[in-house]
Amino acid sequence: MRALIAYLTYSGNTEEVAEIVGLELEKYDVSITWHRIGFDKVPNMDTFDVIFLGTFTWDYGETPEEVKDFVLDVGYKPKNMAIFGTGDTQFGPESQYCLAVDKLAKFYHSPWPGLKIEQSPRGAQEKDVKNWVKGVMQHATNITFAR
Repeated sequence: MRALIAYLTYSGNTEEVAEIVGLELEKYDVSITWHRIGFDKVPNMDTFDVIFLGTFTWDYGETPEEVKDFVLDVGYKPKNMAIFGTGDTQFGPESQYCLAVDKLAKFYHSPWPGLKIEQSPRGAQEKDVKNWVKGVMQHATNITFAR
Protein backbone atom coordinates (compact mmCIF):
# COMPACT_ATOMS: atom_id res chain seq x y z
CA MET A 1 0.00 0.00 0.00
CA ARG A 2 1.21 3.51 -0.82
CA ALA A 3 0.30 6.70 1.03
CA LEU A 4 1.02 10.37 0.59
CA ILE A 5 1.27 12.63 3.62
CA ALA A 6 0.85 16.21 2.43
CA TYR A 7 0.78 18.96 5.03
CA LEU A 8 1.17 22.67 5.67
CA THR A 9 2.63 23.90 8.92
CA TYR A 10 3.70 27.27 10.29
CA SER A 11 4.08 26.60 14.01
CA GLY A 12 5.07 22.93 13.69
CA ASN A 13 1.86 21.53 15.20
CA THR A 14 0.49 20.13 11.94
CA GLU A 15 3.91 18.70 11.13
CA GLU A 16 3.90 16.90 14.51
CA VAL A 17 0.55 15.30 13.63
CA ALA A 18 1.92 14.32 10.21
CA GLU A 19 4.93 12.68 11.85
CA ILE A 20 2.70 10.59 14.11
CA VAL A 21 0.59 9.62 11.09
CA GLY A 22 3.78 8.53 9.34
CA LEU A 23 5.02 6.49 12.30
CA GLU A 24 1.67 4.74 12.53
CA LEU A 25 1.60 3.98 8.80
CA GLU A 26 5.03 2.39 9.07
CA LYS A 27 3.50 -0.17 11.46
CA TYR A 28 1.29 -1.27 8.57
CA ASP A 29 4.24 -1.50 6.15
CA VAL A 30 2.85 1.36 4.09
CA SER A 31 5.21 3.01 1.62
CA ILE A 32 5.09 6.74 2.45
CA THR A 33 5.78 9.76 0.26
CA TRP A 34 6.10 13.09 2.09
CA HIS A 35 4.96 16.41 0.63
CA ARG A 36 5.39 19.71 2.44
CA ILE A 37 2.84 22.02 0.88
CA GLY A 38 4.38 25.18 -0.50
CA PHE A 39 7.85 23.65 -0.82
CA ASP A 40 7.60 20.46 -2.87
CA LYS A 41 6.24 19.73 -6.34
CA VAL A 42 2.83 18.05 -6.16
CA PRO A 43 3.23 14.33 -6.92
CA ASN A 44 0.93 12.29 -9.15
CA MET A 45 -2.03 11.52 -6.89
CA ASP A 46 -3.05 8.46 -8.90
CA THR A 47 -0.13 6.49 -7.46
CA PHE A 48 -1.42 6.53 -3.86
CA ASP A 49 -3.92 4.27 -2.14
CA VAL A 50 -4.55 6.87 0.58
CA ILE A 51 -3.73 10.58 0.66
CA PHE A 52 -3.40 12.21 4.07
CA LEU A 53 -3.85 15.98 3.88
CA GLY A 54 -2.94 18.08 6.90
CA THR A 55 -3.62 21.75 7.49
CA PHE A 56 -4.26 24.23 10.21
CA THR A 57 -7.21 26.59 10.37
CA TRP A 58 -6.37 30.21 9.72
CA ASP A 59 -8.01 33.59 10.15
CA TYR A 60 -11.29 32.71 11.87
CA GLY A 61 -12.08 29.42 10.18
CA GLU A 62 -10.29 29.79 6.86
CA THR A 63 -8.24 27.28 4.93
CA PRO A 64 -4.71 28.65 4.31
CA GLU A 65 -4.01 29.94 0.79
CA GLU A 66 -1.16 27.44 0.33
CA VAL A 67 -3.58 24.56 0.91
CA LYS A 68 -6.05 26.08 -1.54
CA ASP A 69 -3.21 26.31 -4.07
CA PHE A 70 -2.37 22.64 -3.41
CA VAL A 71 -5.99 21.70 -4.12
CA LEU A 72 -5.88 23.63 -7.39
CA ASP A 73 -2.51 22.09 -8.34
CA VAL A 74 -3.93 18.59 -7.83
CA GLY A 75 -6.67 19.56 -10.28
CA TYR A 76 -9.28 16.98 -9.34
CA LYS A 77 -10.87 15.40 -6.27
CA PRO A 78 -9.20 12.11 -5.34
CA LYS A 79 -11.66 9.79 -3.57
CA ASN A 80 -9.09 8.59 -1.03
CA MET A 81 -8.41 11.77 0.96
CA ALA A 82 -8.06 11.56 4.75
CA ILE A 83 -8.02 15.05 6.28
CA PHE A 84 -6.36 16.08 9.54
CA GLY A 85 -5.64 19.43 11.07
CA THR A 86 -4.70 21.52 14.03
CA GLY A 87 -6.43 24.48 15.57
CA ASP A 88 -6.60 26.62 18.64
CA THR A 89 -9.85 27.28 20.48
CA GLN A 90 -8.53 30.55 21.91
CA PHE A 91 -8.66 32.20 18.46
CA GLY A 92 -12.37 32.12 17.79
CA PRO A 93 -15.69 30.53 18.55
CA GLU A 94 -16.12 26.78 18.65
CA SER A 95 -17.87 26.90 15.27
CA GLN A 96 -14.58 27.99 13.68
CA TYR A 97 -12.35 25.46 15.46
CA CYS A 98 -10.46 23.40 12.84
CA LEU A 99 -13.04 24.49 10.28
CA ALA A 100 -10.51 23.93 7.46
CA VAL A 101 -10.65 20.20 8.28
CA ASP A 102 -14.43 20.17 7.92
CA LYS A 103 -14.32 22.17 4.69
CA LEU A 104 -11.70 19.92 3.08
CA ALA A 105 -13.36 16.68 4.20
CA LYS A 106 -16.64 17.89 2.72
CA PHE A 107 -14.98 19.13 -0.48
CA TYR A 108 -13.25 15.79 -1.07
CA HIS A 109 -16.22 13.70 0.13
CA SER A 110 -13.73 11.95 2.40
CA PRO A 111 -14.85 8.49 3.50
CA TRP A 112 -13.21 9.15 6.87
CA PRO A 113 -14.06 11.71 9.54
CA GLY A 114 -11.59 14.56 9.73
CA LEU A 115 -9.14 14.54 12.61
CA LYS A 116 -9.01 17.75 14.68
CA ILE A 117 -6.18 18.38 17.13
CA GLU A 118 -5.97 21.26 19.60
CA GLN A 119 -2.55 22.82 19.04
CA SER A 120 0.07 20.06 19.52
CA PRO A 121 -0.74 16.33 19.48
CA ARG A 122 0.67 15.52 22.89
CA GLY A 123 -0.80 13.41 25.65
CA ALA A 124 -4.25 12.00 24.95
CA GLN A 125 -4.33 13.65 21.55
CA GLU A 126 -1.41 11.51 20.37
CA LYS A 127 -3.58 8.47 21.03
CA ASP A 128 -6.39 10.16 19.08
CA VAL A 129 -4.07 10.45 16.06
CA LYS A 130 -3.03 6.80 16.34
CA ASN A 131 -6.64 5.63 16.63
CA TRP A 132 -7.66 7.78 13.66
CA VAL A 133 -4.90 6.31 11.48
CA LYS A 134 -5.95 2.82 12.54
CA GLY A 135 -9.53 3.60 11.50
CA VAL A 136 -8.41 4.95 8.14
CA MET A 137 -6.27 1.89 7.53
CA GLN A 138 -9.02 -0.53 8.54
CA HIS A 139 -11.41 1.09 6.11
CA ALA A 140 -8.81 1.52 3.37
CA THR A 141 -7.77 -2.12 3.42
CA ASN A 142 -10.92 -3.77 4.84
CA ILE A 143 -8.70 -5.60 7.29
CA THR A 144 -9.08 -5.54 11.06
CA PHE A 145 -5.74 -4.88 12.68
CA ALA A 146 -5.17 -6.25 16.15
CA ARG A 147 -2.94 -3.74 17.89
